[in-house]
Amino acid sequence: MEFLLLLLVLQVTALGAAPLASSGENTNMFAEGFLKSFYNFEMDEIPTTRIRDNTNFMENKIQEMQQFLGLNVTGQLDASTLDMMRRPRCGVSDVHHFRTASVMPVWKRHFLTYRINNYTPDMKREEVDYAIQKAFQVWSNVTPLKFRKVKTGQADIMIQFAHREHGDFYPFDGKSGVIAHAFGPGSGIGGDAHFDEAEIWTKTYKGINLFLVAVHEFGHSLGLHHSTDRKAIMFPTYSYVNPNTFQLSDDDVQSIQSLYGRPKKDQPPTVLNNIEPAACDPNLSFDAVTTVGNKIFFFKDSFFWWKLPESPQTTVSSISSLWPTLPSGIQAAYEIAARKQVFLFKDDNYWLVSNLNPQPRYPKSIQSLGFPVSVKKIDAAVFNPNIYKTYFFVDHQYWRYDERRHLMDAGYPKLITTNFQGVGPKVDAVYYYNRHYYFYQGSNVHEYDILTRRVTKRQKSNADFGC
Repeated sequence: MEFLLLLLVLQVTALGAAPLASSGENTNMFAEGFLKSFYNFEMDEIPTTRIRDNTNFMENKIQEMQQFLGLNVTGQLDASTLDMMRRPRCGVSDVHHFRTASVMPVWKRHFLTYRINNYTPDMKREEVDYAIQKAFQVWSNVTPLKFRKVKTGQADIMIQFAHREHGDFYPFDGKSGVIAHAFGPGSGIGGDAHFDEAEIWTKTYKGINLFLVAVHEFGHSLGLHHSTDRKAIMFPTYSYVNPNTFQLSDDDVQSIQSLYGRPKKDQPPTVLNNIEPAACDPNLSFDAVTTVGNKIFFFKDSFFWWKLPESPQTTVSSISSLWPTLPSGIQAAYEIAARKQVFLFKDDNYWLVSNLNPQPRYPKSIQSLGFPVSVKKIDAAVFNPNIYKTYFFVDHQYWRYDERRHLMDAGYPKLITTNFQGVGPKVDAVYYYNRHYYFYQGSNVHEYDILTRRVTKRQKSNADFGC
């Protein structure tokens, strides 16, 4: 057992918890604690009588830290060095791997499970579920890896929010300082990720953003070490970026693909089933919505939910699991039920799916429908079976297309707000059902009666999801 535990420590991390320096604290003691935690600094190994060697050894360690973190290499505890030491950061050592492992551990399987053992009270459970799921998706988008959430039993990656000492011999240090740590691939505690409950966890720029930290820690769970690239999510210290526009740096992508390779050829990024809790995110918005037969499909990123109109029961799946040749990120969609045809739009292209089968000779350019070259993408689309016309919404305007003549109607585009009272100025998604349009704008949906031509109900986009 001791041998296995030693192997695990060598595989994963020399996790530490360097305390923050208060105004009255000895700066050298604070720096020694930081260097001990993250740069293998051990004063006890040097005889106290050899003061000069002591000083030189610490100076060398400071230089090592400054070089790794991209600071001016002075060997002195200058203001920028102390500032970097005081920043919230990951508890994984920056240099342990140079001394203990020549080969980074990796998972031998590409299908991994994760389990959230407990939840922080700082966020709603569905917000935590969504942040964790999206963090795993960041890595699955650039590798062959796939992740599935389980609710019971042992998972490959166990996720825990904890205070101080929590059973892994690497106690947290209270608010700020070390905010999380994780272990590299392996059995037992291998792969597990722990988040310091002393932090204020959020989904925004306030406090510590859970999604961003989770992406970093799951990088360790997959076998990555810290990066010297300040633009990389695997850089040791925490900094906020907008989660909605977040992307892995080239350094992150190259590092993870050196371990697991690229996504399967000609396959869009995928997300496994069992991420249904994300459907209850109160801020959830959709990229596109359409009927498909007797069901309604709700598209978001690389996956979609489907449900029956009168039922709250939903099922989630990846787009590629149903249509492997179609892209993720569908931006607009509509169905002509009588023809069993579904049209899907992304950027300036569209695809035809007939009887649930993607058709050959697609995609085609949206210009073939009559759009001017100035239109680069469609925001939303809906087919009205009563008049056999399709409405296309682009920015603040809309076009109307005659499906029988295959031509745009004259006199368009027109302003959305002028002809759809209570809707606009822009539309994210829309579908037709039972003589009503359902317009999605952000996290809200507007029910629009096509006979009275007015909005008859407003509610959250996922109000019918049984949340």
